[in-house]
Amino acid sequence: MPMSSELDMRFDLFSYGRRGPEHQDHLSPAEVAQIARTAHRAPEVMVKVLNRGATDLGAVRRHRNYIGRKGEVELETDDGRSLVGPDAGGDLPEDWNLELEQGGSRTDIPAEAGKPEPRLVHKLVFSMPAGTPPDRVLAATRNFMREEFALQHRYVLALHTDELHPHVHVVLKAVSEQGRRLHIRKATLREWREGFARHLRAVGVEANATPPPGPG
Repeated sequence: MPMSSELDMRFDLFSYGRRGPEHQDHLSPAEVAQIARTAHRAPEVMVKVLNRGATDLGAVRRHRNYIGRKGEVELETDDGRSLVGPDAGGDLPEDWNLELEQGGSRTDIPAEAGKPEPRLVHKLVFSMPAGTPPDRVLAATRNFMREEFALQHRYVLALHTDELHPHVHVVLKAVSEQGRRLHIRKATLREWREGFARHLRAVGVEANATPPPGPG
């Protein structure tokens, strides 16, 4: 009898050490593809939020002029307009009613201590490593923005090729046409990176968006 008890204990140890068929983990096709891209070191996408100068109308105008290189770089708008020249994009702040939003956010009531003023816009950068065709980076960014924000948030974008890594600047209105304010969190950026990479692959560019390590 003691021998039987000993065998039972050993059997239990082995059974607890492995999962039954109903507990097996299965990777989705998307997860398998993600692992394959990571293993083959596919180029990583970058989506960045620029924090400074997003709560002041004058700073928004200056940033718009910067991404348009004072008329030398074409600006594309969410409604399909192409703006080029010294006055390109000059009507955007008025068109987006940012003056009203800035005035509405500033009242005689003092702001809470440590609470920042609400953003008028989000200033984004979509970038890929050197050697990526710039026109495809632009196409992927354009397609991503249309999918994510069409008929909701106003935006303007511009492709820059003055550095080795092609990148697209985007000025995105923080409040939608429906009056909802966009808040960008870590999870939001993760989803945007995945979406940007997906649109790059759709135009023939190998691209990956490796999840960050750890929680969040």
